[in-house]
Amino acid sequence: MLNVVAKQLRSHPALIPLFVFIGGGATMSVLYLCRLALKNPECSWDRTNNPEPWNKLGPNDQYKLFSVNMDYSKLKKDRPDF
Repeated sequence: MLNVVAKQLRSHPALIPLFVFIGGGATMSVLYLCRLALKNPECSWDRTNNPEPWNKLGPNDQYKLFSVNMDYSKLKKDRPDF
């Protein structure tokens, strides 16, 4: 299978950027899904020791990947303890 792809790439070198960008996009999407699965508070992998991980987040914890005009270090607690 890889032999056929390598042969096609040797005979059509214009396909090389296509393979590079498709491979890079696939890699970045898999890495983003892994980040969502491991860092997001809505996803709980260990329900026996930490059944509700969103309750342990402080008001100044940033779990978003990108925030535009938000400084999480200056937020104060505005919710009750459970």
